[in-house]
Amino acid sequence: MTEDMEQETTTKLVGMGLRTPVSPAQSAFYIILVALGIVGNAIVIGVIGKSVMVDHGGGHNSDIIIINLAVSNFMVSVVRNVLLIVSDLGIQMYSSKGWCQFLMGVWVWLRSVNVWSTFFLSAFHLHTLKRVAPTIGNIQGPWSTYRTLLLSLGVIWILNLLYSIPAHIFSTSGNENTTETLMLVSSTTRPLLGCVWNFPSNYSGLAYATTSMAIHEIFPIILMAVTNMTSLYTLYTHGRSRSSVQDAPVIKRVPAERRAAKVILALVMLFIVSWGTSIISVNYFNYNRGSSAEYLLVIARFANIIFIAMSPVVLAFGHRRLRSCMKSSVSD
Repeated sequence: MTEDMEQETTTKLVGMGLRTPVSPAQSAFYIILVALGIVGNAIVIGVIGKSVMVDHGGGHNSDIIIINLAVSNFMVSVVRNVLLIVSDLGIQMYSSKGWCQFLMGVWVWLRSVNVWSTFFLSAFHLHTLKRVAPTIGNIQGPWSTYRTLLLSLGVIWILNLLYSIPAHIFSTSGNENTTETLMLVSSTTRPLLGCVWNFPSNYSGLAYATTSMAIHEIFPIILMAVTNMTSLYTLYTHGRSRSSVQDAPVIKRVPAERRAAKVILALVMLFIVSWGTSIISVNYFNYNRGSSAEYLLVIARFANIIFIAMSPVVLAFGHRRLRSCMKSSVSD
């Protein structure tokens, strides 16, 4: 009878699991970053989304990509980071195995979409620069249509949903004494709500973590670095050709594309620093478990939120509509 009651309790109610110790100052700073991410990305979605819906003149492809990135940022903040704050405040929250499987899948899905949406913004801008090159006469391509763009964004969400399936299958609920033995950058940096990985063996867990690190975490960073360097080089070659074809319409767009490249470069560099720090910290935990593991997990936790919180700030300085909205708010 007692064993049945204990089994039922373990199945239905689980504790929050391992909690990385944080000071009150760290908690306050994290709350500020999460609030900044929620409010900032909501403003980005509202301001740019309104301009896309009101202005039907076209030329909003990059704005749609920015909205998609802001939506993924916003959803990660609401679905995951708010729960981390609640956990830090000491509020006891419990999850069943079914809810843990659902939440782990959603967390991995949203973080994965966030990664590839950032890369897609960089890749799309490079494609735009190639289309405005002086050697190409027709600047209208298939990427200029909303249908192709929305299809590409839909593919990102669908493929990353498939990628998150193992998180749904190989996760379970622990208890207040559960210790996490495997972490992924795309999931949580601790067993939030008691949800932990549950692979059949340590080997299969590390195999999944290694594959995820190589394909989903390191590979996108390399692609972002390459596309941005290529974009900068393309702008450099465009600038040198301006003297010979001053009247070309595509050449007149180079200054605007250069400004856009600076904003995108700032976003990508912010992402690389944030994501790269998380990769180093979490994989040190997975493969080393030295004395610095706990300290590095705290760093990884803040690194995960830096990009989400600061990307709206970068866009506010570089995006014309957001900048005018900010100026009007300050003047009022």
